[in-house]
Amino acid sequence: MPYERHSSIAHSAYHDLLRSLKDDAVSGLRGTPTRVERNGRVYWYDSYRVGSDVKKRYIGEDSAGLRARLERHQQLKEEAAARRRNRTRLVRLLRAEGFLSLDAATGSLLSALAASGVFRLGGTIAGTHAFRLYEGELGVRYGLDLMAHTDDIDIASFSRLSLALEDTAAPPLAQVFGDFDFSPQPSLDTGRSWRWKQTRGDTLVEFLTPSFSDAENLVELPALGVDAQGLHHLNYLLAGPIQAAVTYRSGVLVQVPRPERFAIHKLIVADRRRGSGTRLKAEKDRRQAAFLIEVLAADRPDELLDAYEDALARGPKWRSRIEASLERMPDTAALLTGL
Repeated sequence: MPYERHSSIAHSAYHDLLRSLKDDAVSGLRGTPTRVERNGRVYWYDSYRVGSDVKKRYIGEDSAGLRARLERHQQLKEEAAARRRNRTRLVRLLRAEGFLSLDAATGSLLSALAASGVFRLGGTIAGTHAFRLYEGELGVRYGLDLMAHTDDIDIASFSRLSLALEDTAAPPLAQVFGDFDFSPQPSLDTGRSWRWKQTRGDTLVEFLTPSFSDAENLVELPALGVDAQGLHHLNYLLAGPIQAAVTYRSGVLVQVPRPERFAIHKLIVADRRRGSGTRLKAEKDRRQAAFLIEVLAADRPDELLDAYEDALARGPKWRSRIEASLERMPDTAALLTGL
């Protein structure tokens, strides 16, 4: 399908906004950056004293970019006010360039979830809201046919990571949701809920986590203080997520799946939607997958090929679902075959 690109000015402005938000993520350190190694992985924490106790607040997983920011965190702290003003200007520029904007209700909710630590602690936005955020990452414009309205916000995380971080959202998500008039929705497991619905609107927030067993049961996410619905194939989607900027107020830093994994995962999800009431959702999944695969085949063919081959290598059930979707998408199938 044909698509348009944002201007080079808009693409640069988006990445300037994202860079500034990443700088801000380490500018509020209260103590000393501390390196912690667990199970062969390295994490960074902000260690500070409260009375006689030493507290640790999770910052992020080790990377060259994070280490560079930690080395100059004091300078970043001093420049925080100037960065915020510049981000407001960048968001205004992006809107003028035609970037999609969020409604105030969704933007304020994502901002509150970010402030509580949801995305810092491993939460990853999935679904259509993640798809929207690839506009800046890939520098492409979206048509109305791709952007069917949704009030649902899906947030996914690994339960093992949530346990390993030894940090929790603050304020607790129950308090955040209460402030926005959300209430937990009942599930088949008495006393447990993985869905929160807004009582004065239609917004629904769902928490998801990879299932590594035959059953897709509810699993606790200790860092977020919520339960999550286990789903097959989600571990593939969540591997190596990236950070993204939401163009709300002066910007909000969130986390989304890698676009190439999102695209291939949509092929799997579309085939899983077999019920009569899910036909429109399956069509939307295929449209989003086709759009991303076309863009990525041109711009990031190696990353797309790696993601495609990874999914095919995970077994016959994975291959059959992908092939079933691609039978309906001959142009997309040809692009993947030609990588």
